[in-house]
Amino acid sequence: ANWIMGELSAAMNRDQSTVETSPIPAENLAKLIQRINDGTISSKIAKQVFEIIWNEPSDVDVIIEREGLKQNSDASAIESVVDEVIANSQKQLENYLKADDSKRPKMKGYFVGQIMKATKGQANPKLVNDVLDAKLNELSGS
Repeated sequence: ANWIMGELSAAMNRDQSTVETSPIPAENLAKLIQRINDGTISSKIAKQVFEIIWNEPSDVDVIIEREGLKQNSDASAIESVVDEVIANSQKQLENYLKADDSKRPKMKGYFVGQIMKATKGQANPKLVNDVLDAKLNELSGS
């Protein structure tokens, strides 16, 4: 429902289209949502895929593959990027470790942003947060 009320409605309004004239058939929209649910792509990447299939009607899986948009859920690869970002962010790490618990969630956002930037937005966000939390807790002795 969120995709119909959000992305689809916005695109139809923008292009003065209707459900009947939409370039995305219901089956393709359903497949896009299914790829979010099964972890193939993130919701952010899904918006990119949506725009592509709106402008160039094609199969969702074909676009994900062709554009290299598949979400990375390889824990060891993500852990490697987390380690690299932490190693290259010593000042932010010091500030994080010195901060009280109420300020840490906002400060953690810096690390998440750098990790997503390094992975071109393709790292599984939940996995990024889980690995980062474990690393930061380990470093802070929590």
